Amino acid sequence: MRFTLTYTGELKANGSPKHKHDLRRHFHSQLRRLWKLPPLSASSHWFTLAAEDKSIDLNRIVPPFRFVPLVSPSIRLVCELCIFLLRPEPPGAVVTQCGDIDNRLKTLFDALRAPKNATEIPKGAVPGPDEDPFFCLLEDDALITAVSVETERLLTANQGSTEVHLDIQVLTRPTAVIIANMGLV
Repeated sequence: MRFTLTYTGELKANGSPKHKHDLRRHFHSQLRRLWKLPPLSASSHWFTLAAEDKSIDLNRIVPPFRFVPLVSPSIRLVCELCIFLLRPEPPGAVVTQCGDIDNRLKTLFDALRAPKNATEIPKGAVPGPDEDPFFCLLEDDALITAVSVETERLLTANQGSTEVHLDIQVLTRPTAVIIANMGLV
């Protein structure tokens, strides 16, 4: 399955739990919409709490949140990311005072995955009205098998040094074809 996630805003190097969770919230709304479209719309039983068939359960509980990752060993999926990153720095300024690209990408990868424990969620954060479940791309960023990054200069006015625009093309692929992931191949 192939789809694109987008983001425009701050992307900090070594982002705090709050910054990562803000990014996670941004991607949640796009992923929530994706889960309502075929082929995923036929698979909501993988995270519905009342579902009778629990052979696959994508719910990952990190109180007070219930995260549902799309890319998970439970359904034998991994993914490749092709990232187009617009940033205010001139071409060639890969390492700058506003953070090198690898640390910004680490912040992004952490935001694309479900938190591993409560320390990765900002203190006092609670799910919003449309955040149960809270959709995320990855159960673990180790499920990313390939990454390509292309950068260009961001030309919009009034951007800060950490301002970016991202187009993240996601390609999921199975590690093994099973009945559960056949529609996602």
